[in-house]
Amino acid sequence: LSRHPTYAGLARASSMARPAPSPLLLLAVLVGALAGGGEAALLKAHFYRPSCPAAEAVVRDIVLARVAADPAALPARLLRLFFHDCFVRGCDASLLIDSTAGNTAEKDAGPNGSLGGFDVIDTAKAVLEAVCPGVVSCADIVALAARDAMHMQFGRDLWDVQLGRRDGVVSSASEALSNIPSPSDNFTTLEAKFASKGLDVKDLVILSGAHTIGVGHCNLFGSRLFSSTTAGVAPATDPTLNAAYATQLRAACGSPSNNVTAVPMDPGSPARFDSHYYVNLKLGRGLFRSDAALLADRRAADMIHALTKEGYFLQEFKNAVRKMGRVGVLTGGQGEIRRNCRAVNS
Repeated sequence: LSRHPTYAGLARASSMARPAPSPLLLLAVLVGALAGGGEAALLKAHFYRPSCPAAEAVVRDIVLARVAADPAALPARLLRLFFHDCFVRGCDASLLIDSTAGNTAEKDAGPNGSLGGFDVIDTAKAVLEAVCPGVVSCADIVALAARDAMHMQFGRDLWDVQLGRRDGVVSSASEALSNIPSPSDNFTTLEAKFASKGLDVKDLVILSGAHTIGVGHCNLFGSRLFSSTTAGVAPATDPTLNAAYATQLRAACGSPSNNVTAVPMDPGSPARFDSHYYVNLKLGRGLFRSDAALLADRRAADMIHALTKEGYFLQEFKNAVRKMGRVGVLTGGQGEIRRNCRAVNS
């Protein structure tokens, strides 16, 4: 009964000749080639072993305790925090800086308005400053917290985290608006934003799989449900959205501007990090327009079926999130080690 085209039909339709890459994409690829550069090579495992041997254990203990108290929501929040930080100025914890009278910081930009988990990072930083003052960066705490948030479900680390990042000293809301992928982005825009960070189409498809946990607010996808508001006319639905799923979402949201109600991004297993996101995509149950966009490109669509296999997805996610964690990092004498993650050192 779905009005969503079959997956095979989408793959055939997208196999037609593709236009030449846009100037935007070519520029993004050039910028992305410079993202991170040689600085990422300076990251290494157990970076703090000589200077603060307890660093990784401190972060893990704090994260696991907090996840135990909020297992449904916190893992998604900490993973999203890492993603949003890395997409603006690289993985430098600029997202954690508070706004001041003279500057609106990243965390107060629209795309970051629903982020959470800042208090977990603050707690870890406070303990580490007491144990090893001025040693462990906020950027590394964010990277470790994202990894450790997944540990409880699996009883093991899904990926290893190389450390040695330093903290940025600039945070701008306008940069967040222009760099962070939007739930309403089409594939061309998504590809360009990822390419500008040195991430390719495969990274885009795999990192999108993080939408298997967490929630999305109705105003972020409402235009897919209520695109027609003419009196007496039933609201038009995005034809790429499963009709039955659209009916459920419309009943839950009530209006396209509802920014209070949130629904699971993966209605099948919303609190479990698994490959069900890709099963949803094939059924036309991707929540955001940016999710559905993955089926509009032949290269991306061709990856979806294999990623429904959980073991393969987890392996590929490990590779992609490690690659993202090296984007634009500051190392050596660059940046600083903030004493307080919310403010640059004075």
